[in-house]
Amino acid sequence: MTDVVEQDVAEQGIVGAQGKAASATGRAPASRSRRGFLGMSGAAIAGAALGQFLPGIPNAFAKEAPSSTAVLAPSAQAPVRLNYNENALGMAPAAQRAATASIAHSNRYPFAHMGKLQLLVATHHKVTPESVLFTPGSSDAIRASVLAHATPDTQLVIPELTYGDGALYAGFYDLAINKVPSSREDWSFKISDMQQAVADHAGPSIVYLVNPNNPTSTIISSDALYAWVNNSRADTLFIIDEAYAEFVNDPAFRSADSLVSGGARNVLVLKTFSKIHAMAGLRVGYAVGDAERLEKVSHFVEDDSMTLSYPGVMAATASMQSPEFLVHSKQSNDESRAIFTAALDELGWEYLPGQTNFVFHRISTPLKEFQTAMKERHVLIGRAFPPADGWCRMSLGTPEEMHYVSAVLREMKAKGVV
Repeated sequence: MTDVVEQDVAEQGIVGAQGKAASATGRAPASRSRRGFLGMSGAAIAGAALGQFLPGIPNAFAKEAPSSTAVLAPSAQAPVRLNYNENALGMAPAAQRAATASIAHSNRYPFAHMGKLQLLVATHHKVTPESVLFTPGSSDAIRASVLAHATPDTQLVIPELTYGDGALYAGFYDLAINKVPSSREDWSFKISDMQQAVADHAGPSIVYLVNPNNPTSTIISSDALYAWVNNSRADTLFIIDEAYAEFVNDPAFRSADSLVSGGARNVLVLKTFSKIHAMAGLRVGYAVGDAERLEKVSHFVEDDSMTLSYPGVMAATASMQSPEFLVHSKQSNDESRAIFTAALDELGWEYLPGQTNFVFHRISTPLKEFQTAMKERHVLIGRAFPPADGWCRMSLGTPEEMHYVSAVLREMKAKGVV
């Protein structure tokens, strides 16, 4: 994970001012103005883009009434950060208050408060508390899950284009890595090809699936996944990374947590508070799985009552009790996606059907040039994802930020930059 972050930092030129990125949360001009902005022609927007009034989102959680003249004005010191798939809204107000109040008590370990969080999470997933294992973010859950099952004859089976931590940690432990080819048209892969990769291997297999996938933002068939798990070999472990599942709109999607609650013993579902809960900096993640298997994984994780910070535990507990914020967070993300994909349609750029808080789209210039041009306009975008040359993963900011980014793209198109 570290080398990926360092690569992003190096490519974007982020220094100490990175932490000062402007927050657009709580700026809420009327929706009528937003529709008016969307109705402007591309030429009109390109001509007046960067100096225009850029509407924000209605925020029921703002402490003060929004300004009717709010203007998003990014700068080199406070860019629009669309490179790490962060949730630009920020945490639920209740979670912020809980984290702030916990500072005074952070000279103590959070032992006494872990039980409540564990019960809330277990209840949410319809499992027993023993079927939940906390980790510092979901990345450590990937590492511990792979390490706990690594043997000399174990292989890791992954799609060719997916989040890199599974292969990263498998490489640390000298596991064979079997990458199933993806379509170059839409970067999809066939479950049947992954099944064959497992069937052809004489030893145990760890199948690592990110669903929805990163960087493509697409989902795999829940029916196909369920059927495979229910008919899998005993020596096949499924690690299902669902970091972005709460953003999915497709009604056919089902979390793999119901496989666990239904009794599957060879499934680990990885979750995080980094995305829908907007707690990336507090590093709270967890695995849901068979209690006996999680006991095995736990030997490769520091005692979960000590590995989470006091503020992280208290913020996560408050966020679990703030369902109205999670609804708001998803609605804001849906609005941001609609704003951005409308701009991509206008540019004529292909994009994949997104189910997350980012969009994977084609670009008309090399990624390095596109990154530079966007950075000059105070927008930071994602790194390369080989072998997907000619594609860009753009995180979704607030609707206000995505109006700004859309205006930037139209301006660049009008000037022939893209």
